[in-house]
Amino acid sequence: MIFLKLRWSLFFILLGVTTGSFAQNLILPGEEVLFSFETRNGKKLTLNKSKADNNIVYRFGTKDKVELEFQGKSKSSRKDFKYSFYMRGGGVQNEGMDLNYVYFSNNGFKYVVYETYEAVGNKQEIGVKIINLKTQKTTDIKGDLKTRKGTLTDFRFNKFLEIGDELFE
Repeated sequence: MIFLKLRWSLFFILLGVTTGSFAQNLILPGEEVLFSFETRNGKKLTLNKSKADNNIVYRFGTKDKVELEFQGKSKSSRKDFKYSFYMRGGGVQNEGMDLNYVYFSNNGFKYVVYETYEAVGNKQEIGVKIINLKTQKTTDIKGDLKTRKGTLTDFRFNKFLEIGDELFE
């Protein structure tokens, strides 16, 4: 009986370690999550800020593997990321919208993390668009709104990233 209890205790400890490793891969100690979500196919995207030097890092992957990490090429990685937005009020009558993007370029691709709202149809979307800069082919990986943490609109007011003028709709 004691052996069975120990075995189940060990099982739950190992379960906690493996589920905790998901966060460890994509969110490191000393980092704060600015924006994150899970994709519809179970992967996770995070934009994190280092508490030590305020640099920003993008990570995309699964609990077992970080598929892409981008910390920027400058000493201050914040210079390699930009934020852009477009907002039109007026609700459905004016086709109101709020479009928000954080983007960077790496190895011939532009990565565009987006959070959008359109009043017509009360439509919200999050995800990441990957644009091949040579061919202009775009891959759109949609996120699950229920898993969203944070909001890109914070960048509009916190002056954390340079404001760009590119829109991606």
